[in-house]
Amino acid sequence: MFVGQKQTSNQIVYDEEQKGLHEQIVIYFSHVVAENTPKGLAAQKFAELVEEKTNGRVKIEVFPNGSLYSDDEEIDALLRGDIQMIAPSVSKVTQLLPEWQVLDLPFIFENYDDVERVFTGNVGKSLLAMLEKKGMKGLALWGNGFKQMTSNRRLLIEPSDFSGLKFRVMPSEIIEKQFQLLGAKPIVVPFDRVYESLEKHEFDGQENTISNIYSKNFYQFQTYLTISNHGYLGYAVIVNKHFWDKLPKDIQQKITEAMQETSAWNLKQSKKQNEAELAKMKQNPQMHIYELTEKEQKAWKQKFAPLYNEFEREFGSKLLRQIKAE
Repeated sequence: MFVGQKQTSNQIVYDEEQKGLHEQIVIYFSHVVAENTPKGLAAQKFAELVEEKTNGRVKIEVFPNGSLYSDDEEIDALLRGDIQMIAPSVSKVTQLLPEWQVLDLPFIFENYDDVERVFTGNVGKSLLAMLEKKGMKGLALWGNGFKQMTSNRRLLIEPSDFSGLKFRVMPSEIIEKQFQLLGAKPIVVPFDRVYESLEKHEFDGQENTISNIYSKNFYQFQTYLTISNHGYLGYAVIVNKHFWDKLPKDIQQKITEAMQETSAWNLKQSKKQNEAELAKMKQNPQMHIYELTEKEQKAWKQKFAPLYNEFEREFGSKLLRQIKAE
């Protein structure tokens, strides 16, 4: 059986000579957020469940905070076989599979129940299945939470408030166009460089979940927070397909069971955590926090309408119809 042996910080090899049912399988799981975020906590819970369900035959070693691979490196590292498991944002996956942009459309989800239905339903399953043609096995979709807007300039309430502002964005064509429609200038910055860029005032604002804003201390430099719930930050939990296919079937089954349990927990935990950390931020006298009204959200939705038309022209209406039907 394959045993992942870490040789350097950026190299994993598989020793195929070490075989046997009792050989421990080590899976290296790299991600780029803090350990105390919904993804970080889910990764740790998953590791514990796998070890428990396999009676120690499988060990998941989790590397948080981009300590093994950066935001820009992790997908390539997985495809090379240098790492076995990652959980990149949906936006990162859109670079390989543009159909995944459907999950980045603004206001595609109304609430957390919508997210859970789509992530665990037919749409989620069909999106994960697309990864196989790229040499990856999609195990699940995890959530971080709804995205909000922050700025170091002013509260962002009307679409016109974005005019001329430089905004950090994830690498997603849909998200870049979202900010262009608002009159802002989108700048792609990897997640592990956001804090440094904020500290240097390289841009005026960014979108993120409360969990990421709080855990990474982005609010130290961005004291204006608009609760907009305009998008949802999800993650694809992915394994190198070549590695997965060589695992014994019983191990695949145990890992799948652990992933299902973790995913159900993650989607509930992310909601609780974002709500709790928003309450903490409201206690900070330096923060200016505003929640959009339904009328104000409607004005944003009108601005974003062209994105839906463009997506439908390029990929058809099937995915959009499926999401509404879930």
